[in-house]
Amino acid sequence: MFFSVPTLSPTTNLYTHDFLLGGRLVYNQLAAGYRTGIEPVLLSAFIPAKRGDAVIEGGCGTGAGLMCLAHRVPGIRGFGLEQDQETTLLARENFSINNFQNLQCIHATIPHIPSFMMQDAASGKLRFDHAFANPPWHADSGTPSPNPRREAARRLLPGMLSEWIASLARLLKQQGTLTLILPTGLYPQACQLMEKNSLGRITLFPLWPKAGKQPKIILIQAYKYSAGMGRILPGLTLHQEDGKYSQEAKAVLQEGHSLLS
Repeated sequence: MFFSVPTLSPTTNLYTHDFLLGGRLVYNQLAAGYRTGIEPVLLSAFIPAKRGDAVIEGGCGTGAGLMCLAHRVPGIRGFGLEQDQETTLLARENFSINNFQNLQCIHATIPHIPSFMMQDAASGKLRFDHAFANPPWHADSGTPSPNPRREAARRLLPGMLSEWIASLARLLKQQGTLTLILPTGLYPQACQLMEKNSLGRITLFPLWPKAGKQPKIILIQAYKYSAGMGRILPGLTLHQEDGKYSQEAKAVLQEGHSLLS
C-alpha cells in the first residue's frame, strides 16, 4: 500500500529540463551538485522486475533509475530513498510530470530506513522483490567537491558500502535481487559483503568503454538466500571506435531496452 506523500515544488528554480530514453521521459534535475549520467539508466536495464513487483532504490536522486525501470516494466510499485530534501521534492515532481503514480520518493538516509518499509503490513514478511543502487563510490582520500550535494552523493566513507548492502538486503524477499553499479575495483569487496548478507548466485556484468578496453564500471547482482553458482556475463560495449555509442548501448540508453538475455 502506498503512503500519501505530497508532491511539492522545489524551493529553488535552479534546475535544468532534460530528457531520458531518447526523449521518452521528461527529467528535471538540479543545475548544481550531482548530475545524472548513464549509470542509473544502465542499472535499471539490468533489474529482472516484472509487472506487480515491489522495487526499492537506495539513493534515487531525482528519480532517473526508477523512471527508466517503470517505463520498461509498467505496473511495478517503486520506492526511492533520498537523503537530500530538495532532491526528494524534485524526484516527486519528475514522477508526477511523467504520470508515474506507482512511484514514490521517501526522504530517508541509509541505513536509517523508515520502519514501515521493513515489513509488509498484511503478512509481516519482507516486502521487496528487487532493490538497486548506484551508491557513492569515490574514495574517501580524494579531493572533496566544493558542492555539498555532489560531495554527499559521491563520497564513499569507511563502512558505507557495507551499510548500503546490509540495509537493502534486509528489505528483500527470499529470492529477491540486489543490483549495484560500481567501479570494477570495488567488486571483490561488494561480492564479499553480499555473501555476508545472505546474497548468493552473484552475476557480474562488465561495461566495456570500447572493445578491448578494460571496464571501469560493472553491474553486480545477487539473490537473497540463494546458493546457486555465480557467473560472469559478456557485458556491454558502450562506445564504438569513433566514440559514438554502440548500437547495443543505444538500444538501452535511448530506447529503454533491457540488458537481460
